[in-house]
Amino acid sequence: MRLWRRRWQGTSVGTLTPLDPLLDAVEASISVGVRELSCRLNGNSRNFDRTAENLARAAQVNVSGETLRVLVESEGRQVQRLQNAGTVPVGWSATDCQTAPSTEPARAGQRGPTRVYLGSDGVMVPMVTDLEKKARRDKVKQRRRRRGRRAKPLAAAKVGADQKYKEFKIVAYYDETQAHRLVAGTKGDCAVAGRLMRRQASRIRLDLADEKVGNVDGSPWIRNQTASQSLPLDALGLDFYHLADNVHKARRAVYGEDDSAGQTWAGAVLHTFKHDGYDATWEKLLGWRVSLGRSKRKAADALLNYVSDRRDMIQYPAFQEKGWQIGSGPTEATCKTLTARLKGSGMRWDAGNAEALMALEALMQSGQWQSYWRTQLPTTG
Repeated sequence: MRLWRRRWQGTSVGTLTPLDPLLDAVEASISVGVRELSCRLNGNSRNFDRTAENLARAAQVNVSGETLRVLVESEGRQVQRLQNAGTVPVGWSATDCQTAPSTEPARAGQRGPTRVYLGSDGVMVPMVTDLEKKARRDKVKQRRRRRGRRAKPLAAAKVGADQKYKEFKIVAYYDETQAHRLVAGTKGDCAVAGRLMRRQASRIRLDLADEKVGNVDGSPWIRNQTASQSLPLDALGLDFYHLADNVHKARRAVYGEDDSAGQTWAGAVLHTFKHDGYDATWEKLLGWRVSLGRSKRKAADALLNYVSDRRDMIQYPAFQEKGWQIGSGPTEATCKTLTARLKGSGMRWDAGNAEALMALEALMQSGQWQSYWRTQLPTTG
C-alpha cells in the first residue's frame, strides 16, 4: 500500500508534513500486534532464535533472538505488574461455577451447587548458577579481547542462583469441568504463595461459592498456608494419587517390585481408604505392621507416619458422597504447562525471567489473554 506524504506550507508555520509524526511513532516502538504475536509464538517454541525465525515468516518482522527475548520477558513482567494490581479482568467469579443438576429422583430438576477447587504445588525449574554466569561473562570478555576493538562496557553482572534448580510455587482455582480457571506461578517462598492464594481467592470471590474444596498433595507448606491465610475452604483433601504413591513405595520395600502378594495388599489398602475411610484402614495397617519382621517395619512405619500426619485430609468416602474430586490432576497438569517453555534441553534461567514467562503462560491458561492485550491497546482521546 502506498502512503502519500502531503506537505503543507504557510508563511507563519513553515513546512508541515502531518503523516511524519505518526510514522516516527510507529518506527520508534514495537506495535501491540507484534508484541502479542511474539509472546504467542514464544509460548510454543523451544528457544528465542527459533521464535524470531517464526516471527519473520509469519509477520515479516525481523528481529534478533536476543531482542525478542528482551521483548517477551519484559511483557511477562508487565503482565505480573498488572495481575498484582488486579487490573486484568478475570471474567468469572465463584457464582459462575455451577455444577450439573442433581440426578437423584428426590432432587430431580434442582440446580447443582456452585463449586470451586483450590490446587497448589511446587515444581522445579532449571536455574543459571552464579558459577555459570561468571563463566559466560569470562567467555564474552575473551572474545572481545581477541577482536582487539573497543566495545561498550558490559552491563553490571547479575548474581546467579546458588543451586541448579529452584522450586516455584503454583496456585490454581478451577471449577468442576475446568471451564473456569485462574492459575499463577511464583518464584517466591511459601509465604508469597500463600498471599497469592488469598489474592486470587479474593478476585474470584471464593467465599460466594456453595462448596469450596482444596485438593492438594499434602505438603505441609500448603496446609499451613491455607490455614494462615484463612481461606474459606469447606475441606482440604489429600490427592489420592499421592496417597497411592506412598502405599506402593511401602509395598516395594516390603514385598519387592513385582510380587503378586504385594500388589494384592496395596490394592486392598487403597480400596479401604477410598470406600471405608481413615479409621478402618488405620486398624488394618497396624495389624499389617505387627505381622512383618523387624527388618520390614521401617517401611511400614514410614507409611503409618505419612497417613497419620494427614489424617484430617483423608476423607475420600465423604468427598465421593458429595460428588467432589479426590485427585489433583488439574493442578499437576498446570505445573507441566506453566513450565513447559522453561524445561527444554540445556535451558537455564534467571528466576525473574522464568517467572515472567510463566506469567504469560498463566495468562493463556486462565483465559485472560484477550483481556490483557485489550488493556495494551492505545486509547484515543
